[in-house]
Amino acid sequence: MKKLISLILTVTMALTLLVGCQSTATTTTTKAGDATAAATTAAAAAATTAAAADGSIQVGVVLPTKDEPRWIQDQEKFEAILTDAGFTNQVMFSQGSSDTEKKNVETLITKGIKVLVICANDASAAAATVEAAKDAGITVICYDRLITGTDAVDYYVTFDSITVGAEMGKYLVDNATGTGNSLYLYAGAATDNNAFLFFQGAWEVLQPKIADGTFVIRNSAEAVAVQDTLELTRDQIATIIGQITTDWDMSVAKSKAEANLTAAAAADKGDCFILAPNDGTARSIADVFAADPDVTSYLITGQDAEISSVQYVIDGKQSMTVFKDTRTLASDAVAMAVSILGGETPATDAAYNNGTVDVPSKQTSVVVVTKDNVQSALIDSGYYDATEFTGLG
Repeated sequence: MKKLISLILTVTMALTLLVGCQSTATTTTTKAGDATAAATTAAAAAATTAAAADGSIQVGVVLPTKDEPRWIQDQEKFEAILTDAGFTNQVMFSQGSSDTEKKNVETLITKGIKVLVICANDASAAAATVEAAKDAGITVICYDRLITGTDAVDYYVTFDSITVGAEMGKYLVDNATGTGNSLYLYAGAATDNNAFLFFQGAWEVLQPKIADGTFVIRNSAEAVAVQDTLELTRDQIATIIGQITTDWDMSVAKSKAEANLTAAAAADKGDCFILAPNDGTARSIADVFAADPDVTSYLITGQDAEISSVQYVIDGKQSMTVFKDTRTLASDAVAMAVSILGGETPATDAAYNNGTVDVPSKQTSVVVVTKDNVQSALIDSGYYDATEFTGLG
C-alpha cells in the first residue's frame, strides 16, 4: 500500500511540475482541462504496479530522427517524465524512413505496449503502420504530426501549427515598411501535414501584404500565380510546397537558397524578408543570404528554439524563433497515457480532421522569441541554462 501511495504521488508531481493547431477542421473547446489526468492517476498507478513483470513495455514512443536537436530534446523529456511517473517505456527513432518506422512499431507491438505515441515521418505512409497497432488493441496518440487517411488514430497532441505559421508571417509583416520588399518563401517537407499548416498560417497573414505590394515574391512562380488568393486549397499549397520545400533538411535548404539567389537579379535582393520553416533550415538559409553581397539586410523566421538558433537570435543572425515548449507537449502526451492506462478518456480541447475522421486533440500554446525576450522566455522559464549561450547580457 505504501508503494502504491508513493507511486501515485510520483505521477502527480511529475505531471504537475512539467505541464507548463487549429487546422482546416473546426476546432472545438471543452472545459475538461487537465483534471482527467489527475482523476485517473490512482488507476494508472495500479496498472503500473501490475505491469512489466514479464519485461513488457507499457508506452512506446516513435520519433522521426536523431539528427535534429528538437527530437533528442523530446526523447529526454519522454524518458524522464514516463520513468519518473513509473511507466515502463521505450523511445525509438525512425531516421527519416517509413520502413524503419514500421519496424519500430512492430517491435513495440511485440513488447506488449498499451499506448503508442508516434510522430510520423510521412503522414500518409504511417496510416498502415498505426492500423497494425490499432488491430493489436493499442491506443494510438499522434505526437506533433497528424497521421492522415485512417481512422486508426485515437488522439492527437500538438502545438497550434497554424498559429506557429501565422506568428512567422506576422513577424515579417510587422517589420516591413514601404513597398516592393523582396519575399523569399521556404517550407517543410511535403510528406508532413504540419508543413501545410505552417504555410497556411503564414500565407493568410502575408497574402494581404503581397496583394497590396508590400512584398514581392521572388522565388516561387507557383506562389505568384495565386498571390491574389487568401484561402488556398490543400492542392494549391501542395503545388507551392513542391517548389519551395526544404524537406526539413539543412543541406537542401542551403542548396535551394543558393539557387534562388543565383537566379535573382541584384534588384531582387536588397532588403530581404524570408519565411523559413524551422530553425535548422533558418540557419542554413541565413548563412547563404548573409554571404551574398547584393543582400543589404534580411529578416528570417524559424521555430523550435534550438540552442544553435537561439544563439543566432542573440547574435542577430536569425530574427526570431517560435518557442514550442516540449516539456508541456510531452507532459500532455503522458497525461493522455495516464488516462488511457487508467481506463479513462483523456482531456482534449480541439478536433483535427485527418481526411477520414475528426481526431480529438490537445493543443499547446507557443511563444515568439526574439533577442528582446530570450532571457524571460527561455532562461527564466528554466527551459535552458544561461551557460548555454554567449552575449545574453
